[in-house]
Amino acid sequence: MISEPAFDRLSAMFQRPDVTGTRYELVSVLGRGGMGVVYLARDTVLDREVALKIVERPHDEANEARILARLEHPGIVPVHDFGQLPDGRLFYAMKRVRGDRLDRWMASGRDRAERLGVFLRVCEAVAFAHAHGVVHRDLKPENVMVGEFGEVLVLDWGIAQLRNADCGMRIGERQPIAGTPEYMAPEQTRGDADVDHRADVFALGAMIELIADTVPVLAIARKARSADPAARYQDVQALAADVSRFLAGRAVDAHRERLVDRLARFGRRYRLPILLVLTYLVARMLLLGLFRM
Repeated sequence: MISEPAFDRLSAMFQRPDVTGTRYELVSVLGRGGMGVVYLARDTVLDREVALKIVERPHDEANEARILARLEHPGIVPVHDFGQLPDGRLFYAMKRVRGDRLDRWMASGRDRAERLGVFLRVCEAVAFAHAHGVVHRDLKPENVMVGEFGEVLVLDWGIAQLRNADCGMRIGERQPIAGTPEYMAPEQTRGDADVDHRADVFALGAMIELIADTVPVLAIARKARSADPAARYQDVQALAADVSRFLAGRAVDAHRERLVDRLARFGRRYRLPILLVLTYLVARMLLLGLFRM
């Protein structure tokens, strides 16, 4: 049976909120989630569109806004404003992002290099968050937006948290289990207290499996998704470096090459020079043949 407070919060999610006293006019619903509803709104002071998130869960009221406020990076949506509605719920206004979710963007026939380039930009934003003590905990293609002009933004920091050293959790203390199952690291699904930035490395490994299916990239994904955090890439920069090596035609740390793999990689990396040399040799042989006739 649903408690009365829970029923009230659930009902509020499907009612148009009263924004009287704020600078915003609601236009439409952009999305709904466990943490609240995001509306397309107009900032009447600056006459611009914003994404207005109204948070429904009291204990998470200021979490995402507080975390986003400390993460000023081109790959992370900035917070413009924070306040309270007449009914007591908190809201915050963010940049209005136009574009496609990563999963939809990938379905539009992008080549492997372009997909991996976008993935590296996701890694840049996540690495920046880790450097500031923030673990996202819900990385997945649906939470990445590729903008109209190629910008890449990591969204939905609603269940992000500060690393244990910053949030004061005690060793052995269990955490609430939250996230998307297919992208959650084992320690996250167990609710372990020592979940750290390597849980995001695991999720990025699950994401890259969807982006490319070549042997070296799948090896990178397997390493990132190791059940043992100590066997994964120990930070996002190391994961990104291996992807960059693959894109540059170099050997990746996660994949032990056979001779045939090395030869194939060499052929891909130096395809044009090899073609030029072969063309020269064939032309020379044809000319020699003509002179002997």
